Amino acid sequence: MKAKNMALCGLFTAVLTVCAWISVPLGDSVITLQTFGIFLTLGLLGGKLGSLTVLVYLLLGAVGAPVFSAFRGGLGAILGTTGGYIFGFMLTSLVYWLLTSCRDTPYIRLLAMILGLLLCYGCGSWWYMTHYLTGGTVTLGLVLTKCVLPYLVPDACKLALAWLLTRRLKRFVY
Repeated sequence: MKAKNMALCGLFTAVLTVCAWISVPLGDSVITLQTFGIFLTLGLLGGKLGSLTVLVYLLLGAVGAPVFSAFRGGLGAILGTTGGYIFGFMLTSLVYWLLTSCRDTPYIRLLAMILGLLLCYGCGSWWYMTHYLTGGTVTLGLVLTKCVLPYLVPDACKLALAWLLTRRLKRFVY
C-alpha cells in the first residue's frame, strides 16, 4: 500500500471517529454524523480504500478504542443495541465498492450510497428486532417506527451533503 493511501486511511478513520462523537438529541433518538462520515469516506476514497478505512475504524472500536458514538468502544458497543448499524457500515461500504467498481459515475455513487443506507437500516433493524425486542408484540412496523422513521430525513440530508461534497472535493484527494 502506498504511503499516501495509508495516510488517507488514517485521516478518514479519524474523520469517522469525530463524526461519531458529534451527536444531536432528537426526542428519544440521537442523531450522529456517523453515516455522513461513512458516505464522505466512501465518496472521496472510493470503494476499495473506503472499505478498508471502515474496516480499520470497526477494528479500532472492537479492540476498545472509543471511536463509536458517545465515546464508546469494545465488543460491548459492537454487540449492543446499535451493533447492527455498526455491522451495517461495513455492508454499506462493500455495496458501494461493488457498485462503483462496475461503473463509477456520480449517479452510481449516489445510488450506491442510497442502497448502502437501506442495507444499513435493514441490518440495524434486524439486529434490534432479534436481540432486543422480545415478546409477542414485536412487529416489523414497531421496529421501523423506532429504528428507521426518526432517521430518514436526517440521514437523507447527510447523504445528500456527503454526495455533494464528494463531487466538489474528489479531485483534491487524488
